[in-house]
Amino acid sequence: MRYLVIDDSPTMRKILINTLRTFGIEDIIEAGDGHEGLAKIYAEKVDFVITDWNMPKMNGLEMVKKIRADNALNNLPILMVTTRESKQDILQAHQAKVNNYIVKPFTPQFLKEKIDAVLMAIEQK
Repeated sequence: MRYLVIDDSPTMRKILINTLRTFGIEDIIEAGDGHEGLAKIYAEKVDFVITDWNMPKMNGLEMVKKIRADNALNNLPILMVTTRESKQDILQAHQAKVNNYIVKPFTPQFLKEKIDAVLMAIEQK
């Protein structure tokens, strides 16, 4: 399974990638904003997206909406990891059809639980 980590912060991308590796996930690519992330989704086989919301060029929410508007990508699992924690933001993300949502900061265990929950929900469909 190939994971795509999208965040404009190189430090946060490194944290997420290193955390994924502790779970035994090695097939990981990265992008610095939604525009680059979307390009990588179309150029490479991506099985799971972990994205920030607040990014330049194209934010995570805009990218999620573009992914969900494409029938070929409609079922791509998306986990949003962001500092945006208001109920309005969480509602907006769920309306855009993210599969799950994490507010930074987070623990590695919490990230794993959210990834596992997304994968389990997909398996049950």
